[in-house]
Amino acid sequence: MAEEWNLRGRTVMITGATGGIGLAAATALALEGAELVLLARSAARAQDALAAIRRHAPQAPIEVLRANLASLAEVADAARRFLAGGRPLHVLVNNAGLMNTARRLTVDGHEEMFAVNHIAHYLLTRLLLPRLQECGNARIVHVASDAHGFCRGIDFDDLTLARSFKAFPAYGHSKLANILFSNELARRLRGTGVSSNAMHPGAVASGIGSNNWGLAGKVIPLLISPFMRSPQRGADTAVWLASSPEVEGVTGRYYKDRREIAPRPWAQDLAAEGRLWGVSEQLVGEYL
Repeated sequence: MAEEWNLRGRTVMITGATGGIGLAAATALALEGAELVLLARSAARAQDALAAIRRHAPQAPIEVLRANLASLAEVADAARRFLAGGRPLHVLVNNAGLMNTARRLTVDGHEEMFAVNHIAHYLLTRLLLPRLQECGNARIVHVASDAHGFCRGIDFDDLTLARSFKAFPAYGHSKLANILFSNELARRLRGTGVSSNAMHPGAVASGIGSNNWGLAGKVIPLLISPFMRSPQRGADTAVWLASSPEVEGVTGRYYKDRREIAPRPWAQDLAAEGRLWGVSEQLVGEYL
């Protein structure tokens, strides 16, 4: 009989783990016995996160890898540093998220939300897949969002949104990419023992949007504050997908509050899933 899935002694990598949903998830997973690898942009914030996690799980093994997800070179470097260490990888939680009120481009020339929320995670996942597959039984969890309803599909003809940028549809564009990527990844990984599932955390008091300058950074949280849930509640489904034996072998699904739900029709488009994979591969090709 196969051993029932649990996280004790297993390695879990989480992006965006220095605050909000990511920090709440990291803390919960540490309490489950996971050995954590935190991908963080800021060394100072990473140290604060370490202290916060260890207040609850003092003995938790935690490693920090510094990388700015807005730079593909830094993402690739972080993945290769991890791989060079020879550690196994049992769970990857693609959590980091960004919301901008104005169009910004990354150093690689990509629209920043699409770059951080999707392209960086695509590259990271692709580079780490061999290590996940070596474990024979591994999980990938994508923190997506019902904000994918703010758009009606991936604009393959204008991925940088140069022709038209509106904050909420642009954010939804990147979150739609999360779900399409998760679905296509699940299809490509069938039979390998590695699962890929996406989830909606709900509107969470996580600090997302606070990176915007001036009034905008204050307005976004205020607009959604009546509907906000705690980071712990927002992280709960991601933690469950990473840690629960209930979802062993389940893949290619979308969840909210531990229940499978159906995303919008354009998040179930098989042609779009395959096309996004191909386009993403082209965008990160030099780093694969």
